[in-house]
Amino acid sequence: MRPMMMTLAAAALALLPEAVLAAPPTGTWTNPQKSVRVVFRKCGRAMCGKIVWASPKAQSDAERGGGGPLVGTMLFSDFVEQRRGLWNGSVLIPDIGQTVTGTIEQTGPDTLVGEGCLLAGFGCKRQTWTRTR
Repeated sequence: MRPMMMTLAAAALALLPEAVLAAPPTGTWTNPQKSVRVVFRKCGRAMCGKIVWASPKAQSDAERGGGGPLVGTMLFSDFVEQRRGLWNGSVLIPDIGQTVTGTIEQTGPDTLVGEGCLLAGFGCKRQTWTRTR
């Protein structure tokens, strides 16, 4: 009986990362510079991410790019899951005032990799975001 319990426990642990990635990455996340915090949540059938905090420098950069206040701005819009852990949608780039297509991929329970491209795979930028709560 004991070997059976150990096998079941090992199987359950092996599935844990898969289960973590099965749920949308809701919660608060920060960019690599820790200059912006975004809350990801379900928006209908899609996911979205709204800026809830921005550093003074991030605010200034966005204003120079022609945008208004960052806090309250939807940074990630209409993200639809393409496969487990990978979403496609629109990303606002506040520094230049443009919205581009992009992806977010949850690579771990507290890690998202976001990528956006200006034009058909050109001018792409990739960032690793971390969960703050």
